[in-house]
Amino acid sequence: MAERQGRRARLDTPIEVRRSLVPTPHYDPEAFGRFSEAIARYLGTARFLVYMTAFVAIWLLWNTFMPKAVQFDPRSLNYTLLTLILSLQASYAAPLILLAQNRQADRDRIGLEEDRGQNARLQADVEYLTREVASLRQTLGEVATRDFLRDQLRELTDEVVARTNEGGGEPAYDREARERKVERDRKAERKKRREQRAEEQSAGVGGLGEPFVGDSDAG
Repeated sequence: MAERQGRRARLDTPIEVRRSLVPTPHYDPEAFGRFSEAIARYLGTARFLVYMTAFVAIWLLWNTFMPKAVQFDPRSLNYTLLTLILSLQASYAAPLILLAQNRQADRDRIGLEEDRGQNARLQADVEYLTREVASLRQTLGEVATRDFLRDQLRELTDEVVARTNEGGGEPAYDREARERKVERDRKAERKKRREQRAEEQSAGVGGLGEPFVGDSDAG
């Protein structure tokens, strides 16, 4: 038992790093990824297809119609060297293309996450602005505007004129004042009914994102 405890590593003693007997190659994954993406991007261009077609055509023509003394991959051997070269190219091109696709998928995922976060922030900003607009609407509803004061003063003027002329005959401006007062009363009644309908609709919907409908007096 004592020997087992003595064999254990002490906390104040650094652990020795075990080195492998077979040396392993070290490379930069980012640099290799950029290199593979460059190759995959070049393999998907029309220039590569044209160059590859010309290379294969020249190879076949040379080893078919040239004298057998200068042929290095004769037709009698079914173009073995060309087949080997194309197989090696395909075996290396496929992993490079997959690596480039994986890197592109990682970039797309990061971009989607950033877009999702940005959309969430924009939605929060829109909700905040909607609440602020709603509060401004409520605040402005309690503020006396210039048109409201003008209507009130006109009503008071017409009422004073009407009371002044109660004893005598009814002059022309008195009749006009009464007609204006009746018209204002009608407009106020219509406005009140519109406000009641708008309140009922807003109570039924129950959302702050409802567009604001201005109170315009119909003639």
